[in-house]
Amino acid sequence: MTSSLGQNYRVAVITGAGSGLGLQLARMLAEQGVAIAAVDKGEDGLRALEAELKQAGRRIACASADVTDVDALTARTRELESNLGPIDLLIASAGIGVETSAKNLCAKTMSDVLNVNLIGVANSIAAVLPGMLDRGRGHIVGLSSLASFRGLPRMLAYCASKAGVNSMMEGLRSEVGHLGIVATTICPGWVRTPMTANIPHAMPALMTVEYAAEQILWAIRKKKAFYAFPRRLVWRLKFLSWLPRGMQDRLIRRMIKD
Repeated sequence: MTSSLGQNYRVAVITGAGSGLGLQLARMLAEQGVAIAAVDKGEDGLRALEAELKQAGRRIACASADVTDVDALTARTRELESNLGPIDLLIASAGIGVETSAKNLCAKTMSDVLNVNLIGVANSIAAVLPGMLDRGRGHIVGLSSLASFRGLPRMLAYCASKAGVNSMMEGLRSEVGHLGIVATTICPGWVRTPMTANIPHAMPALMTVEYAAEQILWAIRKKKAFYAFPRRLVWRLKFLSWLPRGMQDRLIRRMIKD
């Protein structure tokens, strides 16, 4: 990486910072001099991250909050800002991946996934956007997925939630982009994290969490509106989208052995 993100961002709030991509992003941003406002539902991961970064001499403040609880999330965000200063960067990375199959469809599971992955992103944005608009600057990053490109078997809720994130971020960018707010949608493919550890089917082009985080920080530095990776998997999905729907469905079933 050619330049430090700490030159442009003083404070970053990261949801889902206790594990997976959120954790790795917190580590890498802290190394570049960005103060980390870490948010996660689980306290164990936050405590471990706080101890690690403080030992390295980095600035960090942590808050345990559920992104589906907008009032609690907003209150914890205000506390983090009072500790570290105004938030320049939001990375909304909190998410869950639970199987939702049409063969055994559970409405509650669908609702749970949508509440965390879509409404949780909206709540995270709502907690920081007013302050960013008042200051006339800020960067909002929504962590989506290549699964947003089309619906996949056994991933009904996850795909729907990530497609919703794409649309929400697109509308946000169109509305506030001229007001000094940068909005970036990130769509990674499969990443080796605790969330993917127990997925039984093949995960093409599986990436390490370190590589995925590097790609995300590159897109943030470049202030990309939309960034999807890895490239070879993106092109496979684009090619798939050009085919008739019935052929798409057959190829998808074959790929994941549904």
